[in-house]
Amino acid sequence: MDKAGIQALLAIVATWLVAAGLAWAGSQHSVVVGSWPLFALCGLVAFGIQWLVFIPSYLAQTEHYFDLTGSLTYLTLVILVLMVVEPLDTRTLLLGALVAVWAMRLGSFLFMRVKQDGSDGRFDALKPSLPRFFMVWNLQGLWVFLTLSAALAAMTAVQRQPMETIALLGMLVFAAGFVIEVVADRQKRSFRADPANEGRFITTGLWAWSRHPNYFGEIMLWIGIFLIAVPVLSGWQWVTIASPLFVILLLTRISGIPLLEARGRRRWGQDPEYQAYVARTPSLIPWPPRG
Repeated sequence: MDKAGIQALLAIVATWLVAAGLAWAGSQHSVVVGSWPLFALCGLVAFGIQWLVFIPSYLAQTEHYFDLTGSLTYLTLVILVLMVVEPLDTRTLLLGALVAVWAMRLGSFLFMRVKQDGSDGRFDALKPSLPRFFMVWNLQGLWVFLTLSAALAAMTAVQRQPMETIALLGMLVFAAGFVIEVVADRQKRSFRADPANEGRFITTGLWAWSRHPNYFGEIMLWIGIFLIAVPVLSGWQWVTIASPLFVILLLTRISGIPLLEARGRRRWGQDPEYQAYVARTPSLIPWPPRG
């Protein structure tokens, strides 16, 4: 096995260790199914789905169902909790509904995008290597479990709390973030569908206010989810604040903005129009255009 394969195996082990720690912390005060805390069971299911879909995907050397599997995992976990937890209070139903709406929208959008584009270049170097391709599926399992952790902790908690002001604030934050993400994605897809824009970068609509408005919307909606969950969290369940923090870290420091900004510099870095766009437009938080 080459060095990249060994590094992938180490990353897989690290992923499992992080997930195990999160499962333990989030399971405090969780509803129990048999001898399993429901929160921990959700984590196991999240990874199990990735492992099952990885097998045919590796054999067929395709990434077409990667994003769709992630969205279906969110839906599966929400449905599992709603089937097991009783009684179902307003907070649990609300969190389940919001996550389901977001997952169905994003999953269908990403699936149709990769189908129309034919492939996802991120996976070209990974698919031939079993450990490296398996690694990204495990990372997706952790991504689902981490981002959903605050909602899961609240939905599976034994204690219940009435809805309050902070939950209503969370609903508004989620709604604003969801609308921003949907509009930004549609504007960019429409821009790319126009042959006249071949090889160009978008600077209109929400993209005139932010270079990555879709990521801003994504961060907002997960902060909203966390705010709705907050009143129910106690003790070690507060570890699930990792949910919005992980989304922020992932999109601003790891795989989101840094990768797209680097790609933009490679393609248009010498273009004065692109340089002007970068200079006048915030990277993330929308702001009226300057100049």
